[in-house]
Amino acid sequence: MTVNNTIAHQRLILSGDRERFKELLRRRLIECGWRDQVRMLCRDIVKENESGNITFDSLVTKVTPRARALVPDSVKKELLQKIKTHLLTQKDQ
Repeated sequence: MTVNNTIAHQRLILSGDRERFKELLRRRLIECGWRDQVRMLCRDIVKENESGNITFDSLVTKVTPRARALVPDSVKKELLQKIKTHLLTQKDQ
């Protein structure tokens, strides 16, 4: 994380807006079906591991890169634009 990103992140946390953006992201991911896709991905990985000895940590390690790739560009762009706009308006105040 760069210094500017760290400062922006700290501003979002201190203002309480980080939680608001997290909630927006959660809603958008549910709306676009991402959550269901990730749930199915998890099921598939557990089924592939027939021995049944898969840990939560190993499941997260396997799912995370694929889940990130499944996030629609439109959701990423919307959230990024809203955060940028928010930070710019905060900076002007």
